[in-house]
Amino acid sequence: MKITMRNLLLSLALLSACITATAENDFLTNTSSWANDIASPEFVPVEQAYNLNVVVEDQRLLLNWTIRDGYYLYRDRFKFGSMDANSVLAAPQFASGLVKWDDYFEKELEVYYGQTSVELPFTTDAKRLSLQIESQGCADAGLCYPPYKQWLDIDLENRIVEISSQAPASSQQPDKIGKQSSLPLALVLLFALAGGMILNLMPCVFPILSIKVLSFTMNHKTDRSRHIHGLVYTAGVVSSFVLIAVVMLSLRAAGESIGWGFQLQSPLFVIFLIYLFFVMGLGLSGYLEIGSSLMSVGQNSQSEEGLRSSFMTGVLATTVASPCTAPFMGPALGFAVSQSSTIAVLVFAFLGLGMALPFILLAWIPGLTKRLPKPGPWMDLFKQFLAFPIYLTAVWLLWVAGRQTSIDVAAAVVIGLVLLVMGLWIWKLNTRPMTRIIAAATLAAALAVPVFAISEAEVEPDFLTYSPELLADLRADNQPVFINLTADWCITCLVNERIALSSNKVKQLMADRGINYLKGDWTNSDPQITELLERFNRSGVPLYLLYPRGPGGAEILPQILTESMVIDALNKAAG
Repeated sequence: MKITMRNLLLSLALLSACITATAENDFLTNTSSWANDIASPEFVPVEQAYNLNVVVEDQRLLLNWTIRDGYYLYRDRFKFGSMDANSVLAAPQFASGLVKWDDYFEKELEVYYGQTSVELPFTTDAKRLSLQIESQGCADAGLCYPPYKQWLDIDLENRIVEISSQAPASSQQPDKIGKQSSLPLALVLLFALAGGMILNLMPCVFPILSIKVLSFTMNHKTDRSRHIHGLVYTAGVVSSFVLIAVVMLSLRAAGESIGWGFQLQSPLFVIFLIYLFFVMGLGLSGYLEIGSSLMSVGQNSQSEEGLRSSFMTGVLATTVASPCTAPFMGPALGFAVSQSSTIAVLVFAFLGLGMALPFILLAWIPGLTKRLPKPGPWMDLFKQFLAFPIYLTAVWLLWVAGRQTSIDVAAAVVIGLVLLVMGLWIWKLNTRPMTRIIAAATLAAALAVPVFAISEAEVEPDFLTYSPELLADLRADNQPVFINLTADWCITCLVNERIALSSNKVKQLMADRGINYLKGDWTNSDPQITELLERFNRSGVPLYLLYPRGPGGAEILPQILTESMVIDALNKAAG
């Protein structure tokens, strides 16, 4: 697949716009003063979600948080620290919270809704007390804020408290890194270099690097050729990491909670990676020549195309590395996003340098090239073998997309992959214009199907689970009832629900006319549904029953429904 600059910008934009940290402590907490003006309208800034009030008493502080409706704070994420050596903080005393399963940390945690108070005893001989407080919370709607740091400057004599979201000037100096991290810069850069190197062993990156190395040994014979392509590949990797850092820091300054790895919370980006890995796997397996060209780079060391291919391979390697976090990357990334922009970009550059380092060594140390196995038929078998970790990565991402959205969207992605293969097959049949048009239309449909499934997903009317007792109670009150007996493996049922039962007009009509919607799911065996089917002489689903308001028997609707047919029947039943 020949990657154009447009494709490069699109992939990097998708990657950069969704990035966030996966490690718990790897977040930047400082935001600029203009963040509130451009933050997402769906969520309030963190300082508006959690309002802190401090009461000063003798040898203790009462820290009172007022929490906005729909938001909560984690008990285990509170941290308190003294900013001077003359003050000692005792163990904080927390109020009891609500225990709930947290999808972000994937475990049960104690959280606070509405408000909470923390009693913080202290001892000091000074007249002022300087503290740093850290808290973290989330919104029920799905956003989790990074840990939020606040600094308290307390006049103990007058009991006046100043609260700031900015660190004191003394702790913001670039050479005072120890204030925010116990790791020296040199050690963090070493971690970044090591993490970038280990990233090459991840299942999504290793096949690309391996094919690059094999093609490199076969096609770049001279020292000058090896050096140039090694530098160009490195430039592709490092520039991609730097671009990610710049966009990430810009968005974080705008109030977005993003960092490395959070892009996988975007279903569209996950689907983009599924398609990318699937095409790469086809190329490695030998079924798709266009996929092989993604990784067989630098075939002509003297051509501009070869250099561009090496650069784009570096970009591709960075893009497909996004689902992975290698050891040592966590501390480096956590340090990077808590420092100045210059240091953060430097750390990301070292991550890229570490990822490119194996190839740099191969390009500049001739002895390493000579130690590689000689080219032969085994190379093609090895390349085909490398396709399997790529396929497994695509399967994992498909599972992620299904968990994020629904099984319907996951099925749409599989349909899109089938259409993708079909379109490529049609394209290779012949070069006739009509064949190419059909192939292009099929490929466009392959890309559109999952996007359409996400954007156009309908929510069916609120329903009650069918039971004979519930139906009897509703009929005893002379209420109209619509019963939908369905199953996930019933194609007709799914089509009817999509076309007729989930339309806005039908949903609104059911709500306005007070029609009770009962749904019986026969995906698994259910004797009660089976009994109802047999009562109406049916051996399978779908079965649609409509009981009118007042006394009367059920009307059996056709097995193939339209929106107008359902609306007419509902109006008649509602009286």
